[in-house]
Amino acid sequence: MDFFAAYRDGLLADDYHRVPALLTGLDPAELARAGRLLANLAVDDTQATVVRVAITGHGTLSPLVPSLTAEVARHGLLLRPTVGDFGGYLTELSDPDSELYRAEAEITLCVLDAGIIFDEVPVPWRPADVRAVLDEKLAFLDKLASIFEANSKGTLVLNTLPLPHRLSAQLVDHQSRAELGALWREANARLLRFGEQHPGVLVVDLDPLLAEGIPVEDPRMAVYAKMHLSTELLARYAREIGHLARNTAGRTKKCLVLDLDGTVWGGILGEDGHDGVEVAETHHGEAFRAFQRVVKQIGAQGVLLAVVSKNDLEPVRRALTENPQMTLSENDFVRIIANWQPKHDNLKQLAADLNLGVDAFTFVDDSTLECGLVREELPGVAVLPVTGDPALHVGTLLADGWFDVRELTVEDRARVDKYREDLSRKDFLDNFDSIEQYLAELGVRVRFAPATEKELPRVSQLSLRTNQFNLTTRRLQLPEVRELADDPAWHVLAIRSSDRFGDNGLVGVIFGRRENDALHLENFILSCRVFSRGIEQACLSALLHHAREHGLTEVFGSYRPTAKNGKVADFYRRYGFTTLPGSDDGVTRFRHDLGELTEAPAHVDLDFGGTLQ
Repeated sequence: MDFFAAYRDGLLADDYHRVPALLTGLDPAELARAGRLLANLAVDDTQATVVRVAITGHGTLSPLVPSLTAEVARHGLLLRPTVGDFGGYLTELSDPDSELYRAEAEITLCVLDAGIIFDEVPVPWRPADVRAVLDEKLAFLDKLASIFEANSKGTLVLNTLPLPHRLSAQLVDHQSRAELGALWREANARLLRFGEQHPGVLVVDLDPLLAEGIPVEDPRMAVYAKMHLSTELLARYAREIGHLARNTAGRTKKCLVLDLDGTVWGGILGEDGHDGVEVAETHHGEAFRAFQRVVKQIGAQGVLLAVVSKNDLEPVRRALTENPQMTLSENDFVRIIANWQPKHDNLKQLAADLNLGVDAFTFVDDSTLECGLVREELPGVAVLPVTGDPALHVGTLLADGWFDVRELTVEDRARVDKYREDLSRKDFLDNFDSIEQYLAELGVRVRFAPATEKELPRVSQLSLRTNQFNLTTRRLQLPEVRELADDPAWHVLAIRSSDRFGDNGLVGVIFGRRENDALHLENFILSCRVFSRGIEQACLSALLHHAREHGLTEVFGSYRPTAKNGKVADFYRRYGFTTLPGSDDGVTRFRHDLGELTEAPAHVDLDFGGTLQ
C-alpha cells in the first residue's frame, strides 16, 4: 500500500510509525502533497516524538510547511509548527513576548533572501550601496541572535543569502559585477561564522543546494506573491531542516554498515578473487574508488564503519589488506561480518557486539532483495539501496545526512578506536568464569567531577544521542547545557572512565539541582559503551554519600519512560530509593532519605571531584 492509499483508508492517525516507510521514494512534489495531508492528520502526540518548529522570515514561506511536515515525518517525527506573520522576522525575533518565543520551539527558522538587502537599496545603485545595507543588516542580525539566545533554549537557524542573476545583471560592467559578487560572498562568509559567537545559532549554506541546479526563485511568484525563494529551494531546505530535527530528537545514526560486492567494489569476490574486483582504474572502478573515499572520510569523523556481506571472511580480509588499489582497509572497520547467514540476523548480532540498537545503523546494499528483507525485519535501520550506476552511490549515501551533528567533539574523532577497545574487552571477558572476575581484572577507573567548558559540547551530545541509559531523555542543546552549568543551583557532573584497554573519554553526565536541603537528580545519562561495569552505581553512591556529608536530607530522582530506556526503569529503586505517588505528567519520581546508602563496587577506582556547596 502506498502513502496516499493509506491516508484515504484512514490508517495513519493511529499507526503513525508506518509513515516513514510509506514516504520512501516519493519525489519532492509528492512529498509536499503528503505533507499537506499529514498537516491535517489528527495524530496524538504519544504516537511519535514531537518536534516544535517556529517559522519566520522575510518573504512568503507557505510552501515550506508542507515540505517540512513531510521531511520531519520521514524520520518518524511529528511536526508542530508555529508560523509567524509575513515579513515579520524583525519584530518577532526582537520581542521576547512574541508568539515565536512563546512557542518554546526546539528549532526556530528565520528564512532569509536577497530581498532583505535590495528592498533597502536605492535606485539607481552601485556595489557600495549594497555593501552599506549588508553591513547594517548583518549587524542587526547579530543583535537578533543575541536576543534569541537570551530568551530561547532552542536553536535559531539562519541561511546564507542567494544572489539571483536578475540582480547582478543590473550592473552592465563586469568589474562592478565582480565587486558585487565579492562583497556578497564576504557577507555570506560573515553570516556563516555567526555560530562561532552564537552557540545557539546554526547557519544553513544554500550555495551547495543551488549547485544541484535548483532555481533561486520563480520570477512570477517573486513579483506577484512576494515569494523570493522557489518552491524547489524551500523543499530542499526543508530536507536539511529534517536532518537537524532528527539530530535534535536524538536519532542521528552512529554506524554505517556496508555490503561489499557491487557496493564497495565492482564484481563478485568469490568469482573474481581479491585482486580482481574493481576498485580503481576502470570505468566502474573509479566510481567505486570515489565511494570508498567518501566512506573513509565519514569514518574519520567518528562514524563507525562495519561490513555485513555474504562472503567468506578470509577472502574479504585479503581483499582489504592485499589489494593495493583498495582505498578502504580492514583497519577502517570496527567489525567485519562475512558469512552466509541472513543479513538482518547479522545486523542484530552486530548491534549486540557494539552494544547499539539497530536503529543506530544505516545499511547500504546493491541488492533490492536484501534491502527489502532488512527493511521488513528491522524497520529502525535506514536502508539505502544502491542498485544503479556506482557513480551514484555517493549521492545516495549523502542525500539524507544520516550522520550529521551540530559539532564534532574529541570523543567523536576517537570513537572508532574506543569501540575497537570495547570489542577487545568482550574478547577479554571470554577468559573468565564470572563477570566478577572479569571486572576485577578490567581495572575500571572513573573520574566524576563538574563538567569543564571544553566538555560541555560532549555533554550536550550525550543528551541528544543517548537513548538507552537516559532516565528522562531531556534533549539539551549546547546553550541549554551552558546555562545549567553557569547556574549556581545546578550541578552538571561529567563522568569519565578508563580501564586496562584505554581511555573511554566522557561517557556520562548527571544533572542535579540543589533546592534547600534536597538534591533533585533531573537526569542521569550513561553511554551504552560502558554499561554493566558498575560505573553508574559508583557515581550514584559517591553522590549520595557526598550529599549526606554536606548536610542534605534527601535526594530525589526522576524517570520518564520512552521506547528505548526501559532497562533503567528500576534504576533508582535498585539503589535504595522509594517510589513516590504517581503524577499526571508521565514521570515516575523517587526519593532517598540518605539513611542506608549503597556502596560503590569494589572493582571501581573512583575519583569524585564534585561539590554540592
